[in-house]
Amino acid sequence: MIIGNIDLGEKPLFLAPMVDVTDVSFRYICKKFGADMMYTEFISSDGLIRDAAGCLQKLTIYDYERPIGMQVYGHIPEAIVESAIRIEEAGPDVIDINFGCPVNKIARRGAGSGMMREPDKMVEITRRVVESVKKPVTVKTRLGWDDDSKIIVELAERLQDVGIAALTIHGRTRCQMYKGDADWTLIGAVKNNPRMHIPIIGNGDIKTPQDAANAFERYGVDGVMIGRASFDHPWIFEEVRHYLNTGELMPPMSVERRVELAKDHLAKSIEEKGERKGILEMRRHLSCYFKSLDNFKDTRMKLVTSLDIDELNYTLDYIKENWG
Repeated sequence: MIIGNIDLGEKPLFLAPMVDVTDVSFRYICKKFGADMMYTEFISSDGLIRDAAGCLQKLTIYDYERPIGMQVYGHIPEAIVESAIRIEEAGPDVIDINFGCPVNKIARRGAGSGMMREPDKMVEITRRVVESVKKPVTVKTRLGWDDDSKIIVELAERLQDVGIAALTIHGRTRCQMYKGDADWTLIGAVKNNPRMHIPIIGNGDIKTPQDAANAFERYGVDGVMIGRASFDHPWIFEEVRHYLNTGELMPPMSVERRVELAKDHLAKSIEEKGERKGILEMRRHLSCYFKSLDNFKDTRMKLVTSLDIDELNYTLDYIKENWG
């Protein structure tokens, strides 16, 4: 699969952009487990042109992360174009436009998947961004606004015609949010449309290696994007790749290896954000890495309440000794 001049090989695995999740430290972990291409947290065009600190921080990337994409969202065409130009200056390999986020505070303003109600505006914004930057431009979107307006097959052609280099489709409408099952049949319909020649990346309900293999084999997508399933399970990329290569499932990750992963992730978070903020933002991951363990409630409370690095490392060692 090729995006622009970026060769991602066969059946690449993508880490979805997720706000408050795909920061530098989480991407560091996912890359170690074999994510072929990753995205930063998505960036507000309004915030970026105001030089909001949180948006500027999301522009930080490292060479070891490449190829990497940055995703922008908004509802004002001029702001999205200006932001795309600024994002290009930060040096990502790909600029992605978010037309898929279903969160109310974004969609109700007409941004994210709210743009599904204005496909002409969506296509025009995309055209202007493609014409304003030199990096490959891609789009992530959904099937439509609701069950009565699943416009993705025609929309995909129109987006391709204005110059995008690849298209990621989440197999739900905006009104579904994340409920119900993702409909991969329409993703397959886009991929198998003889008019389409750009890569199609499928997204939605990829929770296991078998799910990913089915997406490739049954629907013919060029790549698979994994989002929520990676949050507490970043080693899913390694598991999927192993299954695609061998047809066999990897054994479950040992507690010992999960402890070392947690320590590595924690250290990277502190390195990037300082001790207090780094620990606070790691709590959600620390508890999830061990959520399958029995009789773990008291130890979990220590992981999600401590602000002391030595105490956390002691607790992690205790986990290895008692559950490993």
